[in-house]
Amino acid sequence: MDKIISMANSSVLVMVLMALLGTLAPLTEARAFFVFGDSLVDSGNNNYLVTSARADSPPYGIDYPTHRATGRFSNGLNIPDIISQTIKSESTLPYLSPQLTGKKLLVGANFASAGIGILNDTGIQFLNIIRIYRQLEYFQQYQQRLTALVGAQKARGIVNQALVLITLGGNDFVNNYYLVPNSARSRQFALPNYVRYLISEYQKILMRLYKLGARRVLVTGTGPMGCVPAERAMRSRNGECAAELQQASALFNPQLVQMLQGLNKKFNADVFIAANTHKMHMDFITDPQAFGFTTSKIACCGQGPYNGLGLCTVLSNLCPNRGQYAFWDAFHPSEKANRLIVQQIMTGSTMYMNPMNLSTIMALDSRT
Repeated sequence: MDKIISMANSSVLVMVLMALLGTLAPLTEARAFFVFGDSLVDSGNNNYLVTSARADSPPYGIDYPTHRATGRFSNGLNIPDIISQTIKSESTLPYLSPQLTGKKLLVGANFASAGIGILNDTGIQFLNIIRIYRQLEYFQQYQQRLTALVGAQKARGIVNQALVLITLGGNDFVNNYYLVPNSARSRQFALPNYVRYLISEYQKILMRLYKLGARRVLVTGTGPMGCVPAERAMRSRNGECAAELQQASALFNPQLVQMLQGLNKKFNADVFIAANTHKMHMDFITDPQAFGFTTSKIACCGQGPYNGLGLCTVLSNLCPNRGQYAFWDAFHPSEKANRLIVQQIMTGSTMYMNPMNLSTIMALDSRT
C-alpha cells in the first residue's frame, strides 16, 4: 500500500514539475526583440522627453489593456506589441523606461521615437527626439547592460538570435521634404534624387545595425503616405490620395527592397526582410469593407476634413467603434489595422514579405 502511495506521489510530483516547466519554457525560449524607428513603433520613449511628439494623453490608449495612454500612437496595441504577442513574448519596454532592468533586459528593448527619420534634420520641429544614430548608441549601451547581467558570450548570442524591427522613411517625406512648400530639402533635391539619397543613408544605418550584431531584421517600407487622413485633408480636393506623396512611396519602396537584397547578397544571408507595408495598407484602404472597416478615409480621432487636421486630444471628434476605422488618428493605423498588418508580416506571400514571412523565419531559426 505504501508503495502505491509513493508511486502516486511521484506521479503527482512529475506532473507538477512538467506543469512548471511548461510555464517556464516560453520565457526561456522566446527570442529577444528589438525595435527601432518612428511613431508607428514607438511604445513610449517620447514620454520621457521634452517634445511635442507624444501620445501620453487620452484618448490615446482608450483600448489598451489598462485603458490609459502609454505613449503608443494608437487606440490600443501597436505593431511591436502584436508581433510580441504572436512570438509568445511580452511587449518590449521603451529603452528610457526605468522598469527596463534585470531580467526584463532579456525580453529586448524598444528604442523607437516618434518624429524621427533616416535623416537627422527630419522632425526638427519636434525638438528633443531620439534620432536614429542615437537609437543605435542606446542599443550599444543596452548590450553593455546585458553583458553585465549574463556575460559577454550569452549577451552576444541573445543579440545575434534576436528579432529586430525597423520602421523609417515616412517622416523624411511628410515631416521634411513635403512639410512646407519649398522646403530646404525640396530645394536641394528633385524627388528622385532625394529618394536615392535617403536609400544610401538608410543603407549606412542598416550596416551599422548589422555591425552591432543584428542578424534578422524586418524592414518596413513606407505606407501609402498620400492616403493618410492628414494628407487627404491638406492636399486633396475630393478626398483622393495625395498624388505627390504616393509618387514618393512608389519611388522609395522598390529601391528599398533592391538595397536590402544587395545587403543580403553582400552578407550571403537573409539578414534583412522587406515588409511591403504599402501593399498591406492599400489592401484595406482600397476595399475597407472587405476587412470589416466602414471607412479608410476618416480618422477615428481628430478634427477638420476626414478628422485629419491637428492632434488627437480630448477635444477631438472620437468615433465610438474604433474597430470600424482603418486609421486611429491623422497619421496612424488603428489597432485593428495594425493586427491586419502583423498578420501579413507573419504569413504573407512574397508579394508582402521578401524573401520570406516571419512564420518561415521562426521555423527556420528554431531548427538552428
